[in-house]
Amino acid sequence: MTQRIFLGSEIQQPAPGGARFHIIPVPYEKTVSYGGGTVEGPAAIIEASDQLETYDQLGGEPCRAGIYTHAAIDCRGEAGDVLLRIRERVREVAAQGNLPFVLGGEHTVSYGAVMGVADAYPGERIGVVQFDAHADLRENYEGSIWSHACVMKRLVDEGVALFQVGVRAMSLDEQAVRDEFPAQITAYDARDICRPPLHDLSLPPHFPEKIYITVDIDGLDAALMPATGTPVPGGLGWWQLLDLLTSIARQRQVVGMDLVEFAPIRGLHVYDFTAADLAYKMMGIVERANRG
Repeated sequence: MTQRIFLGSEIQQPAPGGARFHIIPVPYEKTVSYGGGTVEGPAAIIEASDQLETYDQLGGEPCRAGIYTHAAIDCRGEAGDVLLRIRERVREVAAQGNLPFVLGGEHTVSYGAVMGVADAYPGERIGVVQFDAHADLRENYEGSIWSHACVMKRLVDEGVALFQVGVRAMSLDEQAVRDEFPAQITAYDARDICRPPLHDLSLPPHFPEKIYITVDIDGLDAALMPATGTPVPGGLGWWQLLDLLTSIARQRQVVGMDLVEFAPIRGLHVYDFTAADLAYKMMGIVERANRG
């Protein structure tokens, strides 16, 4: 079967070296704790991208920078093996000066992707900007340290600086982690930025120059995006998220990103399209910010 590519109705698959953005599908789903379906997320996003216009309505055509779609990561086996495959693929892309864009899958995949970017820039600290309804700072969850609810704690353990945006569901243990690492974790929770909505945020002066942006699609308000395993009310609006992404991208060099936790709802393709549109707009935001 022919591999589908992102925006395949409008563009041809370029040579890998001629593409700024490298789409890496990771249909990994092992630890979801409520609704399922994230294993189908990457393919649904890529299929829905055929319906996108090449002009992103924010100021350009991201596809002109080149979008290369990889074959999906093999997600069979133990979590550690899958994360290593992600890490190696992302490192290869980032080491060539291109920007890896992982499509998940559950949020656990971000650990492999962030570490792959870190491998590509030895000696440099990577900061992670996380848009999410959940803090994902648990030490373990349902018996696994590799649960999607633990991914940010695993990265904090690696010394990664973390900037959290939109969190509105968190345990007391996770708050304790924030309290334990005040210099490493900065947070703007949903109640702080949605009433009234803020559209720009400033990264701390000490935050690393190179950043990785991870967007858990449940960061969007559940009324706008219910197609996710753990939807939470009171989240970010569409234009607010895009404005915040733009604000963040302008402040640092974005060296990697992902969009995770999308779980398609059969028969409701509006959400597939919304996820694909967000992915494409993220590319445009980063291209204009880092090349402007």
